[in-house]
Amino acid sequence: GKCVQTHVGHENDINSVAYFPDGNAFGTGSDDSTCRLFDQRSYGEVNKFGNDKITSGITSVAFSRSGRLMFGGYDDFSTYVWDTLADSSQAAYALPSQHENRVSCLGVNAKGDALCTGSWDTNLKVWA
Repeated sequence: GKCVQTHVGHENDINSVAYFPDGNAFGTGSDDSTCRLFDQRSYGEVNKFGNDKITSGITSVAFSRSGRLMFGGYDDFSTYVWDTLADSSQAAYALPSQHENRVSCLGVNAKGDALCTGSWDTNLKVWA
């Protein structure tokens, strides 16, 4: 294939990309401490998730089945949940039990009722 779009916006390395459930958008996680939502139909960034309290990079991103929630795994051992329809400067929810090292990967099951986080601490945590 050939490149059909190029998107800009992040200010540091991009570590993760996940497509939105409807396939028309995608989310990214970067070392600039932000998760971003890009829409392929509008050829641009439609939301930026981050705030001054979060200063570590994002290693992984995923969406809930509906796309309403965007999950981000962070270098500071945390996982944040962003509401894709809300104010982009406020974390919707921080998972209560952090890992003991960076969150390196995460995934949502097909039914959309569980999230699994993986970490450099060698543990997997399932959230349901």
